[in-house]
Amino acid sequence: MHPDFSGLYRRLGFQHVKLGSMRKAISALKSQTPAIVVAEFMYGYGNNYAGVNVSNLDVFLYSLQKYSRHSDIILLVDKSEMQYVDKLRALFPVHAVLQLPVSEAAMEQCLTRREPGL
Repeated sequence: MHPDFSGLYRRLGFQHVKLGSMRKAISALKSQTPAIVVAEFMYGYGNNYAGVNVSNLDVFLYSLQKYSRHSDIILLVDKSEMQYVDKLRALFPVHAVLQLPVSEAAMEQCLTRREPGL
């Protein structure tokens, strides 16, 4: 569901790194400190995430806090799961939440609406 914004990222001067698994993303944090992380949020409905973790992103976001505290997090969320985003926001700072499908203009606005120096 993740839209391809690689052209937008290049145009705005960002290096686009796409990692195919959470394990690879967490491992990459040890050698790269991303300015921005764009990730799809999926709530943990009664599966292994229930109780300890809220979503598919918890473990990654805990690692992000350890290795790159100042990264901006942009969440892409399906309309049916928007109601659960605040549970994740209670645990982690989130720069922006965009409902899927996301337009390039909406993503550009999030990317350019950042704190100076980040």
